[in-house]
Amino acid sequence: MSFQIYQVDMKIGRGAGSGGAARSPRAARRACPASGEPQLVLFKHRGGKRRGAGRPAKGARASAPHKARDFLDARYPVHVVLRATREIASLRRRNFYLAVREATIVTARRTDFRIVQLSVQRSHLHLLVEAKSASALATGMQGFQISAAKHINAAISKHRPGPRRRGSVFPDRYHMEIITSPRQARHALSYVMGNWRKHQEDQHPAMRGWAIDWYSSAATFTGWNEYGDEPFLMRSPPTYEALIVYQPRTWLLRTGWRLAGPISWHAVPSAKS
Repeated sequence: MSFQIYQVDMKIGRGAGSGGAARSPRAARRACPASGEPQLVLFKHRGGKRRGAGRPAKGARASAPHKARDFLDARYPVHVVLRATREIASLRRRNFYLAVREATIVTARRTDFRIVQLSVQRSHLHLLVEAKSASALATGMQGFQISAAKHINAAISKHRPGPRRRGSVFPDRYHMEIITSPRQARHALSYVMGNWRKHQEDQHPAMRGWAIDWYSSAATFTGWNEYGDEPFLMRSPPTYEALIVYQPRTWLLRTGWRLAGPISWHAVPSAKS
């Protein structure tokens, strides 16, 4: 069986042995005979989906997929989950809480992005935010993450020798869910403010007796069922410094959620509720 090999001299641009005009690789392929004789494959194309292809996972938990974000209307608030690096054992420490608080101060200067509720859990943050657009949400979250990471790294480095930590604090893409109904809004409010009960942080000796989670902005919420018809802000612990958040402007977080039922600070939220 014979093989006909058509080579292209890419340096001088002439067909090998032709002595004629320059020939491109495409022209050389067209010059191959169509007689059915087998041709030598010089380069093998490796296209298509393959097992194990793509960027390897950074840990046991998969991050949010890198796909286009959904269109965001300013009428709809967003529930955001932001996971911290495993190097940080727990964000529920005073110095880390204050670092996150500094980030809420920076974010509060924006006019197109507002944090309405926020809770600090051991390995992640929950936020309820309102944004003018998808781009405002992206830049607002970027600014919050950069500020929070800067202050958290400073807190880590404060009491340890060596150079200041400059590593990533939030290595994964944040997860987001757009809230479009009163039921979703009620669930999101209860989930964010009551997340500490889901993780059994209310059983911690230092936190027993707390009605609400002071590692969150739950004290700013005036719609607790336990308040009755006369809402008031709960008296905070001594030396407590509250997170800086906005009162909601979207109808769903302001009053719409009430159509789906009351919210109790004793409730233990679940993803299925």
